[in-house]
Amino acid sequence: MQDPLPLSAPVFLTGVLALGIFAQWLAWRLRLPSILLLLAFGFMARYLAGADPDAILGHELLFSIVSLSVAVILFEGGLTLKWHDLRESGNVVWRLVTVGVLVSWVLTAVLARWLIGMDTKIAVLMGAILVVTGPTVIVPLLRHVRPGRKLSSIVKWEGIVIDPIGALLTVLVFEVLISGALDDASLGVGDRALRVASILATTVGIGVVLSGLAAILLVQLLRRYWVPDFLHTAVFLSVAVLTFTLSNLYQSESGLLTVTLLGIFLANQRTVAVKHVIEFKENLRVLLISSLFIVLAARIELSHIRSLGWSGFWFLAALIVMVRPLATLASTWRSNLTTSERVFLAFMAPRGIVAAAVTSVFALRVSLALEPGGGGVGAEQMVSVTFLVIVGTVALYGLLAVPLARFLKLAVPNPQGILIAGASPWVQQIGRALQEEEISVLLVDTNYHNVANASMEGLPAQCASILSEYVSEELDLSGIGRFMALTPNNELNRLAAMEYVHDFGRAEVYQLPPWDHGGGRRQSYTPHARGRVLFDESLTFQAISRRFDEGAEIKRTKITDEFGFVDFQARYGENAIVLFLVDSNGQLTVATSEATLSPKSGEMVIALVDPATDSATTEQSDTGTSTVAG
Repeated sequence: MQDPLPLSAPVFLTGVLALGIFAQWLAWRLRLPSILLLLAFGFMARYLAGADPDAILGHELLFSIVSLSVAVILFEGGLTLKWHDLRESGNVVWRLVTVGVLVSWVLTAVLARWLIGMDTKIAVLMGAILVVTGPTVIVPLLRHVRPGRKLSSIVKWEGIVIDPIGALLTVLVFEVLISGALDDASLGVGDRALRVASILATTVGIGVVLSGLAAILLVQLLRRYWVPDFLHTAVFLSVAVLTFTLSNLYQSESGLLTVTLLGIFLANQRTVAVKHVIEFKENLRVLLISSLFIVLAARIELSHIRSLGWSGFWFLAALIVMVRPLATLASTWRSNLTTSERVFLAFMAPRGIVAAAVTSVFALRVSLALEPGGGGVGAEQMVSVTFLVIVGTVALYGLLAVPLARFLKLAVPNPQGILIAGASPWVQQIGRALQEEEISVLLVDTNYHNVANASMEGLPAQCASILSEYVSEELDLSGIGRFMALTPNNELNRLAAMEYVHDFGRAEVYQLPPWDHGGGRRQSYTPHARGRVLFDESLTFQAISRRFDEGAEIKRTKITDEFGFVDFQARYGENAIVLFLVDSNGQLTVATSEATLSPKSGEMVIALVDPATDSATTEQSDTGTSTVAG
């Protein structure tokens, strides 16, 4: 086979970017975890195109890029962590990052020594590195699985916070066992313990001080309007990278803790809004994760992993079926988690970029510190084992997460539920019709009378502003996959649609047409600043309310071979408007002004129809038509 042509750095980076985004899109289309495709594309880049990131970019430059990217990812992760998420699960998170880390460290070190035959010191270091999980893997999996709010917050908090803890633990182990800094025979036990405590205190102190000062600086810059809007994201990004680098200069590997704390501090302050920055960082995170995982896979030399033999396989298997479940059991003992939630946590510990980056740093340090005693061999083992664990855990957990969550009834595979802004009487009729088709709905309205009536009708309803933090942060939206703005206030509908685009995506955010929809340049707002227009351009809130006042109703009609859609139109006339379709699998399709729905046999039509004639009323029982009364 002819050797592939060597790649230049620009060609390699362009290919990584293109492959990464294509993998993300393909995973979305195929409903697969994106991590699996990213790894597969990385392997193909290595063995089909000869892409070796270390040779193309150089190890030092590559590691610098990876380190800064990881810092940005952890900073963005910190921006998503809110203290209120810990009210239900704070104790579990705390125990996972303390007791769970301790159990994982000890067991992993023992297995590395026993199964792989690592030197004891290197095995202990390996155990410290592999306690991390990683937001680079956890966050995409959570987006794919969509578990409940409590479980999601536990997994997210652990995945983000445990990375700087793992890096700090690795630093302590290296200083104590390998660097030789504490090998002086004149040092007593107390002196050695003092040295370890000093490293720990310095790392935490630098992290808290630097992140606190950086957070205060950013808040003041925004509060005093000293930074224009178009520079907000750039300033936040540059300050995060600066604090990461400064922290590492003062104390090795403390930067991850610093940027994570910086994100948490900014997310939980109430002085200035940072949501627009978070949205930008999330887009940047997708780009970085897409690129980093392809680079990670392209770095892997499969011959090094094969050299571990069966011992590497058994080590990986033990991490999955023994170490993580035991750490989870110890951390969730007597907690308020259900058995299903504990099982899911026990099988959710993929390793990612952070493990690879930390291993790369300390493999080099081990090699320099222990080279006369075989440190080079131990360092090579560390890298091979880490890559094996990354590939194995990402592949297994990526494939296992969704079916396991569904089996444990912790996630809805394709959420069909609708969050509805508004609870007026005709909205309640729509809600009841959807409920009768087993489509979950949640109504939110500031009108207490509407909310009370909806609740008495058996509809889940909350009295709150749809734009309030209470709705987005307190309500359990598991099983909800769409948003509809059905209030009489056009501006509120628009603002709410823009608010929930971030949660549900533009394809699943809808609103009623405003009174001046289609009014050209004089309409109340530009077309891109709204959700998808529901039903029909003529069906404004006022128009629907007027038809209901005249006796119109919401009807559910099963389309069959005997009673087709043509028969439906003939019965209810041209003014009947199809609002929703529900197929035999329970899949909901929402009518929009962009396209007309064409119901087929076997589908349930939910439509707005004018008052039925007496003859039509007598035939309802024969056609499967039912009315949702007001």
